[in-house]
Amino acid sequence: MERFFRSLKTEWVPVTGYRSFVEARQEIIRYIIGYYSQLRPHHYNGGLTPNESERRYWNNYKTVANLS
Repeated sequence: MERFFRSLKTEWVPVTGYRSFVEARQEIIRYIIGYYSQLRPHHYNGGLTPNESERRYWNNYKTVANLS
């Protein structure tokens, strides 16, 4: 989480801050959903975005037991 908040502060939050709580909330949600998870490559994911890494995980996921 520390790395996430560092990235948020250095990549997205303006130096002057936000005009209101509502504006901050909207922009931070936009950062998390629109940029951090979908577009920003992550070194620990081999250069993949979190969404792409998770998608590949679930596509390759093998169930341990098949309940029928």
